[in-house]
Amino acid sequence: MSRPSGLGRGLGALIPTAEPGRSGLLSLPLTAIQPNPRQPRGVFDDAALEELAHSLREVGVLQPIVVRPVAGERFEIVAGERRFRAARLAGLAEIPAVVRHTEDADLLTEALVENVHRADLNPLEEAAAYQQLRDDFGITHEALASKLGKSRSAVSNTLRLLTLPPELQHHVATGALSAGHARALLALPDAGTQRRVAQRVVGEGLSVRAAEELVRRLTEPATDDGVMPDLAAAAKARAASPYGDLERRLSDALATRVRITGSPRRGRVVIDYAGAHDLERLLAVVARGAGTSLQDE
Repeated sequence: MSRPSGLGRGLGALIPTAEPGRSGLLSLPLTAIQPNPRQPRGVFDDAALEELAHSLREVGVLQPIVVRPVAGERFEIVAGERRFRAARLAGLAEIPAVVRHTEDADLLTEALVENVHRADLNPLEEAAAYQQLRDDFGITHEALASKLGKSRSAVSNTLRLLTLPPELQHHVATGALSAGHARALLALPDAGTQRRVAQRVVGEGLSVRAAEELVRRLTEPATDDGVMPDLAAAAKARAASPYGDLERRLSDALATRVRITGSPRRGRVVIDYAGAHDLERLLAVVARGAGTSLQDE
């Protein structure tokens, strides 16, 4: 069995290499791993598996599966069969695996928790480590927060990074997006809007504060005098507007706030921009859309 190297890290950065009779990390061929026959989950959603396989191709394997040695040089899955199936679907030959021996499993768990805050993990790797400690090792949010000296909300907010689309997780892993940028994107309503705003954040080098302001403009429509209402008032205003759906669709497409006023016969569309560079971006987007429409005709 090969030693782990160049793996997507997560817990892999924190676990010692497995030695005979001791728990630790190895990179195992998928052909040496067998499912647990007592696995209570018999059905795996094909679409969800394909989505996870795409994530593994895009970001790498951040969370090792957990296995135990059985007869011969084979291993049985203790936790992570869904990851194992997605790895096969992604065409991987090997997968990082925590080889777990019963006699020192508790010691391994404690060592992992002790080392999480010491390792040089990027935010996505840290989130993956938290999730695996929770899902595969049974550590609760409260216990993990207490052991790490962090608040429960800090742990929960870090875990939320794993809900971003895979390509945006990749941006976080490479440092193109910081954890602050990523948390701002999480306030957006859907993956498509998150992708478009992330492109703008990366392309224009926006600060976290600028990204937060952009997201705020997209999610809290302004009143006519430019004053930002609170969330409840914003939702009420959006629901009351006869153009609420059109405003939302245009805002998503342009990655900025759009307001529509007037009657069905006559009115105006107001598009917000943030500086000359952003105005050029919006003109390019509108021009491309107009060109597409003309070609379609």
